Amino acid sequence: MSVWDKQKQVRAYRGQIVSPGRPSVAWRQDRVQFWVAIAAGKKTREAGAAAGVSEPVAHRWFRDAGGVNPQLPPTVSGRYLSPSERENIALWRAQGAGVREIAGRLGRAPSTISRELRRNASTRTYRLEYKASTAQWHAERRARRPKTAKLVAHDALRTYVQDKLSGSLFAADGTRIGPVGPAWDGKNKPHRGDREWVTAWSPRQIAKRLPIDFPGDPSMRISHEAIYQALYVEARGGLERHRSWHLRRGRTKRMPRARTRQQAWAHVTEDTVLSKRPKEATDRKTAGHWEGDLIIGLKRSAIATLVDRTTRFAMLVHLPRQAGYGIIPPRKNGPALTGYGAITTKNALTATFSTLPAALRRSLTWDRGKELSAHRLLTTEIGLPVYFADPKSPRQRGSNEHLNGLLRQYFPKGTDLSRWNAAEITAVADAINNRPREILDWRTPAEAFEELLRSTQQTIVATTG
Repeated sequence: MSVWDKQKQVRAYRGQIVSPGRPSVAWRQDRVQFWVAIAAGKKTREAGAAAGVSEPVAHRWFRDAGGVNPQLPPTVSGRYLSPSERENIALWRAQGAGVREIAGRLGRAPSTISRELRRNASTRTYRLEYKASTAQWHAERRARRPKTAKLVAHDALRTYVQDKLSGSLFAADGTRIGPVGPAWDGKNKPHRGDREWVTAWSPRQIAKRLPIDFPGDPSMRISHEAIYQALYVEARGGLERHRSWHLRRGRTKRMPRARTRQQAWAHVTEDTVLSKRPKEATDRKTAGHWEGDLIIGLKRSAIATLVDRTTRFAMLVHLPRQAGYGIIPPRKNGPALTGYGAITTKNALTATFSTLPAALRRSLTWDRGKELSAHRLLTTEIGLPVYFADPKSPRQRGSNEHLNGLLRQYFPKGTDLSRWNAAEITAVADAINNRPREILDWRTPAEAFEELLRSTQQTIVATTG
């Protein structure tokens, strides 16, 4: 029997299949490890590393699943050959071992090995070669038992769910009201942009209302989890992915529960908590201990505000947007084009504090915003240690909070702060610094700070002399 005849026999035995393209190398164990890491709260990139796959593959797995854990079993049933067994079969077969010898080594029946070699061998080459990756792809393809989603098969139920989730709003005269919303781009809801006005029932509200609206029709029942999966998992079908924008949060992928419990303050280390700040900063008798924060405006505009705890002298730091803002579309892990990215903020603060003597750069207390996540570089470059206030404790930066309140007279909330250049911002700071303050015995912060500068310079001259 020729090789061609053998190939025809195998195709007849296995059935006609579409071209698979490149055989899959992402085996079940990899995906199990990936979703175990996701469930533990790891980021997609870290979960991919734990599973031994590249970052693009990890993001594709997470995106295709809509963030919904497929709950894969941790091990393959002993009834089926595992990927490691298929690797051994391919290796021993290449070494010339027979079917019974391979079966004896694996502790399997010879018929199992014979069937595996016939059914899962590659028939797209001249000879019937057995490759572990191709065989695993065939096994995974054959093991799929896709069940038609209820929302796909039940038109009336799908119409009801879509109407309660995504139905339009109408005025009393029957005209549709509200913005149309942006074009679908597959990402989460638009940031600071209009969203389409819809009825926006939650999946739980829809599921609980069905028995009330259709008490005598048991087919009109669906769980809220099934609705979520129909939105998030593209393979489930039934509902278009863009309808996930109509959920409360507007997420296009499910957020793993363990991630929601994590705090976004990884940049706050044990050495930078407020309790580690020098005690001399507490009594406000030693100048050079600063408090800082941002005031935020429209379209991701911002100004950094700094105030000395002793003299109440304020400095405003211009944070202009980077070149390409509004032109280059934002992307994950792309450059921070707003003015208060971590590196941009660090560079601006470095330039501002570099104008002061080292004696007036004793510490900086900031809130827990990510804009100062590059604080280690700031400390290394100009020797300014950074400490972070406790969560939800603005009183620990009371002087800065008071300054921000004063600045809102000049920079109201809801306005675009990028309109003002560095000279204009400095003029506002001068106005604040030249107001007499009761806590300074009606001296101005500018006068108190100037006195400190003179005394500092005299001390430096006397020491070097």
